[in-house]
Amino acid sequence: MALINEHYLKLAKDYVFADIAKHVKAFEVSHRNARLISLALGDVTQPLCPAVTEAMHKAVDDLSHVSTFHGYGPEQGYLWLREAIVKNDYLPRGIHLSTDEVFVNSGAKSDTGNIGDLVRWDNSMAVTDPIYPAYIDSNVLNGRAGLRNEQGEWSNVTYLPCNEENGFVPELPRHRVDMIYLCYPNNPTGMVLPKEELRRWVNYALRNDAIIFFDAAYEAYIQDDTIPHSIYEIKGARKVAIELRSYSKTAGFTGVRCGYTVVPKELTASTMDGQRRLALNPLWLQRLCFKYNGTSYVSQRAAEATYTPQGREQLKQTIGYYMDNARLMREQLSALGMKVYGGTHAPYLWVRTPNNTPSWKFFSEMLYGAQVVCTPGVSFGPAGEGFVRLTSFAQREQCEEALFRLKRWMKGEAAFA
Repeated sequence: MALINEHYLKLAKDYVFADIAKHVKAFEVSHRNARLISLALGDVTQPLCPAVTEAMHKAVDDLSHVSTFHGYGPEQGYLWLREAIVKNDYLPRGIHLSTDEVFVNSGAKSDTGNIGDLVRWDNSMAVTDPIYPAYIDSNVLNGRAGLRNEQGEWSNVTYLPCNEENGFVPELPRHRVDMIYLCYPNNPTGMVLPKEELRRWVNYALRNDAIIFFDAAYEAYIQDDTIPHSIYEIKGARKVAIELRSYSKTAGFTGVRCGYTVVPKELTASTMDGQRRLALNPLWLQRLCFKYNGTSYVSQRAAEATYTPQGREQLKQTIGYYMDNARLMREQLSALGMKVYGGTHAPYLWVRTPNNTPSWKFFSEMLYGAQVVCTPGVSFGPAGEGFVRLTSFAQREQCEEALFRLKRWMKGEAAFA
């Protein structure tokens, strides 16, 4: 008799954005003429930049001729892309990586969910709260997270609250943990960690023989260059950290799919008996060879094009477009008396609900009152209650219209003039 993995039964029936979609669908059924504006999804709206589309067209042409055709590529990614990553993303920051420490994937989410396979299922883990749900959900599936209580907390997870009281800077765990998930710039709060704070985490991991999984998917949005773009800017991080990056928000690849993970050769973990320490880099390559056939040639050529002079300038303009949206949202929402965090070094704004209204209640009030969709903060963890997340990825006209509606609605006027 085949038995299911019963850890699947512990997960919520719907992923957070599927749950939001159900609420929106119910609204649309009863409001057929509604013109909803979504500031909920972290999906881009600007088209791919010309340098990228030109590279993709050329890559497709390559596949149409025998002499330039490409079949299966290297599981780790083509060398020319890994060389471009090392040269452009790391060397300018004084970080020296070898190309065989870089592993190209089809978007950071897949590696985010799979990276925990490198360590035993009974390793203890810590996460900042609120947090991108995939970090915990992927650990629920292998039994690492334990059981969920009525407050939505998992028994084997150490939560590190990020709130107004601590300036959204998480405190170090008060006990030893084996695994730590950090995402900076942060999703969902939009906050960043200065170098001295990130150094505290690296030093903690060094002292406690822990591994940090560092999600740097939004590093391109950092506006202050004194803020670390990579955890490897911190001395000693190569011994304790794996870094995950994505072209999804950096280059608009949400529909193209490409990212990469860095696993330094110095990073090791112990066997159960404590007799041996093994490097994780070759183990991750081994896993890729067993379970992955590599990222498409077209996607990798597209990613390579983001490092050309034209690609860099074009992406800078696109990121500037989204960050100008964020500035506009932050200024106008603040003028309405709302407490707004983030939106300075990230495309996310973390907004306190008026009068501590529960997140889902405020979601519904905004949906029905202004026909604007947000993401309830509690969807990202217990510490997210009383907040909603807004994204700046909308078209400028949509962003301006949403702010106009919210302004009228918050003032008790009809949202639609």
